[in-house]
Amino acid sequence: MRSGRSDELISSTTGEVMGIATIHQVEERDDAEFVKVFAGGVAAAYELTKTANRVFQVVLDQYQRTPMSRGFADHVNLFWFDNGIEGRDVGMSEKTFQRGLKELIEKRFLYPKGPTAFWTNPALFFKGDRVMFIKEYRRRVTSEEQKARELSERQGNGSAGQLAGEGQELAPGADALNRAELEMRGQQRLTE
Repeated sequence: MRSGRSDELISSTTGEVMGIATIHQVEERDDAEFVKVFAGGVAAAYELTKTANRVFQVVLDQYQRTPMSRGFADHVNLFWFDNGIEGRDVGMSEKTFQRGLKELIEKRFLYPKGPTAFWTNPALFFKGDRVMFIKEYRRRVTSEEQKARELSERQGNGSAGQLAGEGQELAPGADALNRAELEMRGQQRLTE
């Protein structure tokens, strides 16, 4: 496991320097477990139903069996017969499979190419051996903080010295709320 901090991300709208703490953990999985972990991560990110998640795992398994051409497989054949895909039992009825397949099409995982063939979304289907899911957590912004940020953005993003007012400097990592507060104080002094 690795962890770290990055202070090099700068907001293009506010000029704010944002520090982000990261924790990076690498786990090795066998082929079957890798597919389950990958499918579970994608299902969570796209809020798939339980049925669609099960069908996604079946489709991923079938995709892994599809021969590559020109370095990738751009479609998958899902021919249902003998109670499964290509006769292999998939642990669900055809009706359940079709219901999950419909959701995958609606959420653009697949696109019909023919009656039993489907184009695959290259962002969600691959034959690699690594996957990384990134979930970013941000603190909620109160309505007062949001108003201050919007005020700061509407009035332009002057330099830190200009925003701070006379004799006050902002620290390089000061956020938009601090900038707006200092700007309002500076404006109040000018009107007094």
